[in-house]
Amino acid sequence: MKKKLIELHVNGEIHSLAVKPNDTLLEALRDHLGLVGTKEGCSVGECGACTVLMNGRAVLSCLTLARDAVGTEITTIEGVSQGEALDPIQQAFVDYGAVQCGFCTPGMILTAKELLTRQKKPSVEQIKQAISGNFCRCTGYTKIVEAIEAASRMRGTRHKVQGTGQKA
Repeated sequence: MKKKLIELHVNGEIHSLAVKPNDTLLEALRDHLGLVGTKEGCSVGECGACTVLMNGRAVLSCLTLARDAVGTEITTIEGVSQGEALDPIQQAFVDYGAVQCGFCTPGMILTAKELLTRQKKPSVEQIKQAISGNFCRCTGYTKIVEAIEAASRMRGTRHKVQGTGQKA
């Protein structure tokens, strides 16, 4: 298949890349841009591991063609923190032990970010509904729900990553 040059606006930067017509946004992010925080789980839209924000809305990057993302603002997990300053959602996931193996965490955080943008103080039921498309095999969801509840109370603050100087 012939590749086509497209521009994607990802995490505040514009990237030009050559993609095949059937390349997914997931492939463009991971394979072309090296943004491996977006995980490939099921590749059929069932697990939510590949969730990114497109114009502020949570989308499954495994089901979105890269060419369909042209002209949108894409946020991956790498774009959530500001340097060493964690987003309140990331900090809450750390504080509440909502990270086990970490595979589902990026998708959960981005799903929660969309929810908390739309809903300042969501109920437990609203949180559960929002993350219902994100599959986690490790936590049982209780800590994830608690972390999202806590993040709704922490809005407007950022936290420096302790230790290695890496983003969480």
